[in-house]
Amino acid sequence: MKLLNLSLLIHLCSLLLVSTQPTDQPPFSCDSTDPLTESYNFCKTTLPINRRVEDLVSRLTLDEKISQLVSTATAIPRLGIPGYEWWSEALHGVAFVANISQGIRFNGTIRSATSFPQVILAAASFDPDPRWGRGQETPGEDPLVTGKYAVSFVRGIQGDSFEGGKLGESLQVSACCKHFTAYDLDNWKGINRFVFDANVTLQDLADTYQPPFQSCIEKGKASGVMCAYNRINGVPNCADYNLLSKTARGQWGFNGYITSDCDAVSIIYDEQGYVKEPEDAVADVLTAGMDLDCGEYLKNYTGSAIEKKKVAVSDIDRALHNLFSIRMRLGLFNGNPAKQPFGNIGSDQVCSQEHLNLALEAARNGIVLLKNDNRLLPLAKTEITSLAVIGPNANSSETLVGNYAGPPCNPVTPLQGLQSYVKNINYHPGCNTVNCSSDLTDEAMKINDQNIGSIIWAGYPGEAGGRALAEIIFGDHNPGGRLPITWYPQNLTKIPMTDMRMRPEPSSGYPGRTYRFYQGPKVFEFGYGLSYTNYSYEFLPLTKDKVYLNNQSSDKIALGYKSVSEMGTELCEKSKLPVTVRVQNNGEMDGKHAVLLFVRQAKTGNERPIKQLVGFNNVDLKAGENAEIKFELSPCEHLSSAEGDGQIVVDEGSHFLSIGDKESEITVVFSEDTSDAATSKLMILPRILIFFYIYSFIPMHIVLK
Repeated sequence: MKLLNLSLLIHLCSLLLVSTQPTDQPPFSCDSTDPLTESYNFCKTTLPINRRVEDLVSRLTLDEKISQLVSTATAIPRLGIPGYEWWSEALHGVAFVANISQGIRFNGTIRSATSFPQVILAAASFDPDPRWGRGQETPGEDPLVTGKYAVSFVRGIQGDSFEGGKLGESLQVSACCKHFTAYDLDNWKGINRFVFDANVTLQDLADTYQPPFQSCIEKGKASGVMCAYNRINGVPNCADYNLLSKTARGQWGFNGYITSDCDAVSIIYDEQGYVKEPEDAVADVLTAGMDLDCGEYLKNYTGSAIEKKKVAVSDIDRALHNLFSIRMRLGLFNGNPAKQPFGNIGSDQVCSQEHLNLALEAARNGIVLLKNDNRLLPLAKTEITSLAVIGPNANSSETLVGNYAGPPCNPVTPLQGLQSYVKNINYHPGCNTVNCSSDLTDEAMKINDQNIGSIIWAGYPGEAGGRALAEIIFGDHNPGGRLPITWYPQNLTKIPMTDMRMRPEPSSGYPGRTYRFYQGPKVFEFGYGLSYTNYSYEFLPLTKDKVYLNNQSSDKIALGYKSVSEMGTELCEKSKLPVTVRVQNNGEMDGKHAVLLFVRQAKTGNERPIKQLVGFNNVDLKAGENAEIKFELSPCEHLSSAEGDGQIVVDEGSHFLSIGDKESEITVVFSEDTSDAATSKLMILPRILIFFYIYSFIPMHIVLK
């Protein structure tokens, strides 16, 4: 079957130290054996980075400055500065980067890297401690999950603590949130990602697309952002001053560099026709706040843009300040890298057993059991003597790791994983490709049972995915993953991919998108997932079941809503309250269980979400064991939604917390003050979006014989 999944994305990449250098340039900056190093303030680690960067930029000629504005920054030998390749990939393991002369490659002593599950499967674990990011290509459709995933990923990879707040100037790696923003499609009926103009309402921007990027920057302290190819309401992302400078830097306090997607600057002129000449494209992106061109457009046209007085040198200096600040935070101007904290990482620390075990654990925790009629699974290891395994992906190591991947250390396909349990396996690909366009299906059906009793969704589980899948099928691991997406029926593919609306429109038959707004049939719901055991839930009594958002204790509820901005930070902080849920494993098998806390309003409609996730966590429970899971409910964040003009508001009245089939009521109370000030509209927030991705899944059939 073909599955259409429009889901939120935070794209994450990492900048890694250059692994190879041409022999005609310095091996590293600020070499202590070079007598000139002592005269360079940019090499003095005792000085603040701002002063070091100012000194470096002041020494550059205009041509040298321009050469640093592109992803393959050339060397500056007279200052002892080697070339630098900004483009590297680390979605779920260090990956290839093609067509570059320097950067990450696997043709030396290190020829592979641990391949973790793609984000779509890692997110299905609903574990707030992810290990890798970017995706295939999304942590799911929910803005809370996406934001939390981004924050944990960025903190971990950059060297911060899990809780945050311990990251100083130094970076062990620089994490980049992308693609900023509303990067919704690749190619749909002749409309491609390069020319797509995403029309998005302020309401959807404010409570769906905006929050994950904001979390990535404000809470995660990401040091990089990539602007996407497409336009937002007519304006190219990389040329949008409101998006890059006012929102990311101004409102969210972003402190880092902003790069284009590769060749995104060129398409502003070449394909979108947004400007009259190449120099206008250069001027627009630099004045908007972009710093780095993944490509060569700025290298080719910045000089002429200056000559035509379309670009000021001060805009270039600002960009260089942001770029060299990152390189200095990474320690690339601190002298010999072998003497730095991460300078002696050897091949024994790549593909280590610790990393391989972690990849296996991540795959186990993300795989989702969707159907298990008559408890067909797990299979009895002592009774099964033969299996039929059908599907083109059953023996494909490439499919395991998904896209943007490097060579895995020791990939185990599903077929290989099953062969470790059952020796007599009859395998047939069924189709040449997943779209089943060949005639091999009839041959495969001769060895396949029509009555499918169990379905497992494994996403792209990484190099250990085949082993994890086999362990689940034969009961050595209890599945606990949950779908991070809504599984729509086939007929949803009739809805144009260019339609960005979240909210439904009953008059036209548009059903909306994602579990928060979609009004239509579902194959499987967001958060759905079965286990080999049964769990029950119980809300412990709340410390208070009424939240007063007026600094007064009054049982009289005012009509309407209040804007979060109007209530202020102090009141929002004071209104937070703990929510505790007791989870019981009632079955006979130990398991790791994802606990998802939702909230819904008593009255739906008014373009409010049907329900929305406000918290999630994981708990390991032995058979018969129970545990208490604590959440913090923030009414200003978790009970809020967006008005049509984009302002975030909290509605008065009853809200219901829910986990499984259990609910607990909490009431929001306002004062009697219904003046204009209490319901005034705030200034419309600048436009911010985040990217959507189409995800298709073809199940692999495993038949018991």
